[in-house]
Amino acid sequence: MRSSRQRANALGITIEEEFTVGEYDIVLLSAKESNGLEIWLRENGYKIPLGASQILKPYIRQNLKFFVAKVNLSEYSKQGFKSLRPLMIAYESPKFMLPIRLGMLNAQGEQDLIVYLLSPKGQIELTNYRTAKVPSNVEIPEFVKEEFGKFYQAMFQTSHENTGKKVAFLEYAWDMGNCDPCSAQPLTQDELRKAGVFWLENTRTNNIRRGKTVFITRLHLRYSRDTFPEDLKFQETPNRQLFQGYYIIRHPFKGEADCDALENYRKNVRERQDREAIILSKLTGWNLNEIRKKIEFVDVKQKPWWENYGIRGNSS
Repeated sequence: MRSSRQRANALGITIEEEFTVGEYDIVLLSAKESNGLEIWLRENGYKIPLGASQILKPYIRQNLKFFVAKVNLSEYSKQGFKSLRPLMIAYESPKFMLPIRLGMLNAQGEQDLIVYLLSPKGQIELTNYRTAKVPSNVEIPEFVKEEFGKFYQAMFQTSHENTGKKVAFLEYAWDMGNCDPCSAQPLTQDELRKAGVFWLENTRTNNIRRGKTVFITRLHLRYSRDTFPEDLKFQETPNRQLFQGYYIIRHPFKGEADCDALENYRKNVRERQDREAIILSKLTGWNLNEIRKKIEFVDVKQKPWWENYGIRGNSS
């Protein structure tokens, strides 16, 4: 242990603390120069790409500390889990930011990041990148219900490309005190507390403070080194406007009925189905003809041409 710390000191590394949490061995450290940190990481079994020191250098200049985790296989086998559990980190900082450049070191291309931000005031926004809402409040064909995941992925990718791949998308912004409609059940007080919501609880009386709220913002980014070269910087705002992406699916009546308005209804439905196909193609980039093949169009009976002139029959 002594020789290990001496080697770290020689490389300009200060090991602040070492401990094990569950299946992870954790090291908290600070560094004086990026080359020494890169060497130390490699010597201690961490696999990082060549040239990582260039990414590490800006963080060292900001006097940031590094949280380094390694899976402890013996502890992992004792836990009995089939997958690794996520790490939860709590810290205080005047900088409201999220470092993403380190996460690009091993990336082969674009990667997705979903950020949930909780605030007592309102929406949280990025200050160094533009934010746009995901396409919402549109009517789409019935068949999309059975392949919604595929639809959303295609729609997100199309929106991502149409905005130059340099935009963070707002998917959800809501007061967690209620939801209508609910995309999921609101988090419980215990879940909020575990997520870091410290402002709800009065630590002296262990009571929930009245008048305090939790506003959640969900941002979705698809990024690479070229499109998001800076770490994410956030700011808290008083904007409490509610938003969630939602998509409308209408189920037309397809049965038989003795009604004078039935054919006109079916004609209107058929026109709507045509519009839905075009909208879906624009949202996803899917081929319009392939979309039409999946739609169960309502049957519209064509009137004989002479009925347009008020003639009810013909004779030979």
